[in-house]
Amino acid sequence: MPKMKTKSGVKKRFKFTATGKVKHGFAGKRHRLMSHNAKYIRQNRGTSVLSSADVAHVRLWAPYGLK
Repeated sequence: MPKMKTKSGVKKRFKFTATGKVKHGFAGKRHRLMSHNAKYIRQNRGTSVLSSADVAHVRLWAPYGLK
């Protein structure tokens, strides 16, 4: 049986922590930032831990984990 493939969008958007949690970045930070105020940009800086309800989907899309 061949290996299952990881979804290419998941490779770009998520990382697994050492304890098995899933980190993600925030949407709306790439371009057209003049339409967002400074508070929005500041609060969505960095990464956050994904909610537990969504972790199951990401684990299905990355069957062998991510680096």
